Amino acid sequence: MYTRELGRTGRQVSAIGLGTWQLGADWGAVSEDDARAVLAASVDQGVTLFDTADVYGDGRSESIIGGFLAERPGHGITVATKMGRRLAQEPENYSPENFRAWTDRSRRNLGVDTLDLVQLHCPPTAVIEADATYDALDALVADGTIAAYGVSVETTAQALAAIARPHVTNVQIILNPFRLKPLDEVLPAAADAGVSIFARVPLASGLLSGKYTTSTTFSADDHRSYNRHGEAFDKGETFSGVDFETGLDAVAALAAALPAGVSLPAASLAWVASRIGVTSVIPGARTVAQAESNAAAAALLDPATAGAFDVEAFDAAVREVYDSRLRATIHPQW
Repeated sequence: MYTRELGRTGRQVSAIGLGTWQLGADWGAVSEDDARAVLAASVDQGVTLFDTADVYGDGRSESIIGGFLAERPGHGITVATKMGRRLAQEPENYSPENFRAWTDRSRRNLGVDTLDLVQLHCPPTAVIEADATYDALDALVADGTIAAYGVSVETTAQALAAIARPHVTNVQIILNPFRLKPLDEVLPAAADAGVSIFARVPLASGLLSGKYTTSTTFSADDHRSYNRHGEAFDKGETFSGVDFETGLDAVAALAAALPAGVSLPAASLAWVASRIGVTSVIPGARTVAQAESNAAAAALLDPATAGAFDVEAFDAAVREVYDSRLRATIHPQW
């Protein structure tokens, strides 16, 4: 597993991390035993970054991670959590008092004195642009509540605003073969500023697994059922905002561009991880098999396997499919 530096923190994190929304809620039920098995399988494959949030299962994801890591002293895992969605996403709710309450709750859930990395969880643009936001975050760093902070965003404009702030460690943004806009300005700006990029939703909510068909259904408590048009939160978080049937057509075209023996999800993760400026890709996993296959995608970037996977040839296919099928509807939105 490749590792890369996390902003200016001096920490190294794996190029493929683990997103843990699935272990909390909104993807169908996952037992605690199964969740712990996913965490263990990821660590065994060299993953050293867990991404979570205080609202994933109302703290369930954080608590499971905290319990798991308590049994592994000296684990070397960086836990990136998020805050800001326990109340309505209104600027007045992003106060120093709420920051304190949210981070104290996450510290209890994770069983730590200092949180490794806290990211604002897709706040309004006004919050990202406000000086007071960063003053409050700097105060939490100064007193040891958090070691570092970043911002998870929906749009490229929000990402650029966060990158411009001197103490921001990372920006988390949707980046996958269906969402290419961050390549234009966000990744170059982050690289220039020494800000890490976490690429989330790298498999477009599973669309890029290549396993879905027009007859695929999802449980009622799965956001792929209830948020396809943004009914509960930003529609870009579900299938990256791509119409389901349009996405299936794009998936078929991308799969056809791959050599035998290279799966579409592995190629997609390796492609995202290979983009200059990306520090870590954070796919989710509900099963041990998914966790293992996600982590194994890093091997496609090993020069020893270059003959099996030409990442730049796949890049050309990604751009052709995006330009011909998705750009007109997706690019203007985020």
